[in-house]
Amino acid sequence: MPQPYVLTIHDMSTLLFPARRDFRHMLHEEHYRRGARRAARIITVSHSTRRDIESVLHLPAHQVCTIYSAPDPAFSARDPHPEQHRQMLDRYSISYPFILYAGTIRPQKNVPRLIEAFAVLRSELEQHPEYRDLRLIIIGDELSKNPSVRRAVAETRMETAVRFLGFVPLDTLRVFYTAAEVFAFPSLYEGFGLAPLEAMACGTPVVASNLPSLVEAVGEAAELVSPDNVFDIARGLREVLLDEEWRRHLTTAGAEQLLRFQWDKTAAEVLAVYGEIVKAK
Repeated sequence: MPQPYVLTIHDMSTLLFPARRDFRHMLHEEHYRRGARRAARIITVSHSTRRDIESVLHLPAHQVCTIYSAPDPAFSARDPHPEQHRQMLDRYSISYPFILYAGTIRPQKNVPRLIEAFAVLRSELEQHPEYRDLRLIIIGDELSKNPSVRRAVAETRMETAVRFLGFVPLDTLRVFYTAAEVFAFPSLYEGFGLAPLEAMACGTPVVASNLPSLVEAVGEAAELVSPDNVFDIARGLREVLLDEEWRRHLTTAGAEQLLRFQWDKTAAEVLAVYGEIVKAK
């Protein structure tokens, strides 16, 4: 570009988790690195991703700054028609307690391991009066590109307990966040952690990976688990489901954690970066 430009990088997944490592990937990486080096400033959404950018792209620290994103305010807004929540769930034939995952379905999202952990949990709760019919609902696209997810369902024999809903609009997603017993996000890699914050905005307790980028987002307001360990994911889900006092604590802590992430603050910080570049020009 002939003019100075600011580049925003949300994560490094296309470089760290390429579909294949071939000549096209090498070319993509070189173009990525060249575009980043020529940027007047790079904005990223977490200190964790900032470290990835500096190490993978070999950029100087002063070129990169962290500005946090924030959940859509619609998730925390009071619903003027709460009765429509039940109607929405009835439309999807949902009358049972469920754990929710929402996000893209890619290898780094760790969805097969979540399904395996859910299978462990179901076997432990098969006699529980409230959770014996517990289900796992997965909202996300690109399922057809990741056959390991369907394979995990078949291998754990969870065909009747796991539902895939594909893409849903924001209003519907908000209903599912609110109705879920737990929001599960055991990702192997994230640039930040917007989905857990959306769930917190809806008052739902969160179980999330103990990745640095996710800890930046959720702080101490989520049950943290090792994403590599099926049984630790199952443990985290079980503790949040069965410990009512801990659930209430996470809900309260989640509301407090959300105060750190506001779009007005984000916009002001982004504007300041562009202002610096304009003055330097």
